[in-house]
Amino acid sequence: MTGSTEDYAPHPHIGGRTAVLRALAAWRAAAPGAPRVVVLTGGSGSGRSRLLTGFLMLCEPDFRKRLPLDEMDPSTVPPELPAPAVPALDGLTAAQALWLLADHFELNATSVEGVYAELAALDEPVTVVVPDVDRAGPVRAAGEPARLVREMLAPLAATKTVRLLAEVPYPLAAELAAGLAPGTVRIIDLDEPEWADPEGLVRHAQAALDPEFGAPELPFTVDPAARLALGAAIGRRAGTSPLVVQLAVQCVLMAPEGFDPADESWLPTSVGEALDLHARRLGADPQTLRLMLAPLALAEADGIPVQLWARLASAVAGQDMSRAVAGGMLLAAPFVQPEEVAGDGPRTLLRLLHPALGDEIRAGLPSVRAAQTQIAMALLEAVPEQDWNKADPYVRDHVAGHTLEAGLLPQLLTDPGLFVHADPVPLRAAIEAVPAGELGAPARTYLRTAPLLTRTQAPAVLRAALLETAFVDDGLPEYAHAIHGRLGLDLPWQTLWSLPVPGISALTVGSLPRPEGPAVPIAVLTVPAGTPGAHPVGEPEDAAESAMLVHGLAGPDDLGTIDPGQILRPSEDKRAAAPLALSRGADYLRVWDRASEEIVAALISDTPFTAADLSPDGILVVATERGAKALRIRSADPAIAS
Repeated sequence: MTGSTEDYAPHPHIGGRTAVLRALAAWRAAAPGAPRVVVLTGGSGSGRSRLLTGFLMLCEPDFRKRLPLDEMDPSTVPPELPAPAVPALDGLTAAQALWLLADHFELNATSVEGVYAELAALDEPVTVVVPDVDRAGPVRAAGEPARLVREMLAPLAATKTVRLLAEVPYPLAAELAAGLAPGTVRIIDLDEPEWADPEGLVRHAQAALDPEFGAPELPFTVDPAARLALGAAIGRRAGTSPLVVQLAVQCVLMAPEGFDPADESWLPTSVGEALDLHARRLGADPQTLRLMLAPLALAEADGIPVQLWARLASAVAGQDMSRAVAGGMLLAAPFVQPEEVAGDGPRTLLRLLHPALGDEIRAGLPSVRAAQTQIAMALLEAVPEQDWNKADPYVRDHVAGHTLEAGLLPQLLTDPGLFVHADPVPLRAAIEAVPAGELGAPARTYLRTAPLLTRTQAPAVLRAALLETAFVDDGLPEYAHAIHGRLGLDLPWQTLWSLPVPGISALTVGSLPRPEGPAVPIAVLTVPAGTPGAHPVGEPEDAAESAMLVHGLAGPDDLGTIDPGQILRPSEDKRAAAPLALSRGADYLRVWDRASEEIVAALISDTPFTAADLSPDGILVVATERGAKALRIRSADPAIAS
């Protein structure tokens, strides 16, 4: 029940939900007997997000000043306190969301465990509100909402200094509450009679039908009696679902021809009925409408580009749907939300009005996996000349999400063009959702490199350069050559060689004189004694500590027998006269042009650099705990970098 609202104005955004607002206000005030953790749940379309948005209006000091608090039921208004922490989860992983909280509370932790330890050590409790858990994750099929509940919300709920309110999809609510002490947690299920708000649903329907609030002037909207009667019927038929109310009203207002407000059989009781009744009322096959909307139900991120809609609907249906899509805008309009987005140029994306529509349409497909297979094939066919640089951004960035749900992603992960041009955030998330044993070597290299790509938000050229050197490191030179030869990108370097030699403590470039001809450029690496191929250095008593490994600077030349005493190092004058210079940090190196003082190459690493040197002719040699490698800096003068 909603509780008594006599003499009080309803919340202007919610228009009801008095019982829930009372419970949330008591939680916010830490009233006696109020739980420390509240889990807000309900079926998809039950109004969780709208309710939580309305409650947060009351918790934000600046916004609550614009609400008629003096007219509202005092038991529904929380006390004026500092705003709670409210991480926005759209597209984020559990780890990213946790670090958002760590930044909000200015914690000094450097590990996940450290975040919870610092929160537990706080002198005063902190308040965290986590909305829209179902929107977490950059790839829908990767299951990020469940991971977020298990890896972030459950530990937060167990931390006694955290007062937590989380909006969680119904299947995960009981899991989050499990294990907490009695009295610690309360689950508010908006579909349960205790929290349902039938009066509010009727008011929503009646307001949505009112021309004063934007409804078109129709016989049953301008006549107050007819409007109130229709609104009451819509609310009654909708049960506990605000979404069904919204869909019923939109279907009637967008296509009012032939609608009889006295015939309640045309008013839906569920999301599925809203789809089917609307189609039948317009003389269409309900299955046609569902097939039209299927690509949107299977879409990633913010929706599919409008120009791909007919192609993808045809792929799912197994027949040409272009005519149905072109002539079916009135049929689909109540369920579709277009959005204009910026980027390389203005684009229109289409998405479903609510995730519950996607749930309903996916549940009606014979096989989601088969449908995703058809969509994935259609997306791949939409890549011009199989050049990922020319692909539509949606195709390029989200084909991995579709192939993941189709079970085909490992087969896709052999194309260096996709690795380079796809947005690394969703691509990484999709690959991480594949069992490690199913991934090939190129995909494993990508996963190893992906943290660098996402951390730096690297553009395509830098992504290509970092992947090129990673492929050489991992013994996949054919992929490095493909990046150089096929993608048409002007990379800042070419990786010449990579040695998987651990324990390098120092290195220098130099040269080895020859009896005939010019000296051979070399790299000299200080390695642990006993390293295969290394030469002892120093006095015999020092030989147990370190050794010297010599490698051709430009490649694995046959250097023959080496006398360490013959190795020549570049003089300081020669280094100072070189066109390029080197600067170094813990996990980055920069090569810059002395004349222009511009950076010509920047190398970053997922492990700290232990040594680095730059030859006068523009070859950079670096070492980490994994080994050493040499990169020819492409921006060097061609006459010098030979």
